[in-house]
Amino acid sequence: MRFIRLILTISILILSVEASNSQDLPLLKVSKDRCFIVTQDNEPFFWLGDTAWELIHRLNKNEVDQYLFDRAKKGFTVIQTVILAELDGLNTKNAYGATPLLDNDPTKLNEAYFTHVDYVIEKANELGLYIAILPAWGDKFNKKWGAGPEIFNPDNAAIYGQLLAKRYLNYNNLIWILGGDRAIENETHAQIIKKMAHGIREVDSKHLITFHPVGGKKATDYFNESWLDLDMYQSGHSRTAREYSFVIYSRNIAPKRPIINGEARYENIPDRFWENNDYGWLDDADVRISAYWSFLAGAAGYTYGCNDIWQMYDINKTPILEARTDWQIALQLPGSIQMGYLRQIFEKLPWQSMIPNQSLILNENIEDESYILCSATKDHKTLIAYTPLGIPIEIDLPKLNAENIEAYWFNPRSGKKKHLGSYKTSLPHKFEPWSHGWGSDFLLILTAVKL
Repeated sequence: MRFIRLILTISILILSVEASNSQDLPLLKVSKDRCFIVTQDNEPFFWLGDTAWELIHRLNKNEVDQYLFDRAKKGFTVIQTVILAELDGLNTKNAYGATPLLDNDPTKLNEAYFTHVDYVIEKANELGLYIAILPAWGDKFNKKWGAGPEIFNPDNAAIYGQLLAKRYLNYNNLIWILGGDRAIENETHAQIIKKMAHGIREVDSKHLITFHPVGGKKATDYFNESWLDLDMYQSGHSRTAREYSFVIYSRNIAPKRPIINGEARYENIPDRFWENNDYGWLDDADVRISAYWSFLAGAAGYTYGCNDIWQMYDINKTPILEARTDWQIALQLPGSIQMGYLRQIFEKLPWQSMIPNQSLILNENIEDESYILCSATKDHKTLIAYTPLGIPIEIDLPKLNAENIEAYWFNPRSGKKKHLGSYKTSLPHKFEPWSHGWGSDFLLILTAVKL
């Protein structure tokens, strides 16, 4: 009898674990104030993305598991990937010898390929990750420098959108991203995207839709229609990028939408690779500046990227953009680890209630690589300010709504905070980090209650 009870207990535990793993993540929606993303229960959703464009196209199931587990463990919440991938995704077969379409016809999906797409989405759900998926890379409608070929027209784009929407309607952990790093240069390009969006929307009103633009652009530079739930920008792979400016401009566009930095400075990529100059390589400090600038400006999310990981490079593959580190090793580059620290500290703060407020900074604040950004809650009981190069921050404390304020330095490199003490708010105060220069960025936190 004891043995039977033991077997029943073990069986119940196994079923409980399986049931837990099979539970869907909540659907996402736009917040009431239309500035952020929340779950269906109105819980704040922190979009911390990773760029894995070639995930579906190049990796087998074991490699998919390795990648997704690592990203979930580090605190990422969204994985951006592509069905019809950039690197000859139509004609170079996936890890199981399948191409995505029959006869390169968008109206004829190859089941052998799409079962692997299914696997990626399902495994991500098990690990608590959302998949922000591009139906096709942009070279499939505007070839430019890509492999192409251009296979879309407005009619088959609509059918393709419908087919995908029907297949993935019941997956909660899905976000649609149209576009794919290409400009909309004529009316045909615009109609292809619009028809694909309308094809999805004819079937699917559950999932959010956005558009991934070419570098230096926002989705709303091309489209401002009802199907576009989120604005998205590509601030690009340049140390001169001013990531916060895209958010500021987007906030002035009606109707208001949450805005995501969907492609920013990649770690381990040549700085401004498209220019004929040697600017060195972008590093983890670039990643942190790009991310903190985006969030402090009011972005609803940020997507990290690594040159080696987006293409799933290994030594047996032809490198793109001087990829130099196998993707499995690049998973441990410091920038991706530090993104987890960013999420941890922001989720301890009322970050979806914070509003950019540069008037609280009193010291000279030159708009260059050292530019300090500041954000505060409406009640002025919490303030955060980010100094990219460790320049001291003088805060107008009398504008804060508390007699005393607790001050902390948060170190974006280690994820640790240092309590500086309690300060009276009767006079301004200058807060000075303990180091300065490139890589010496800090987040100042002032709050009426101790963290």
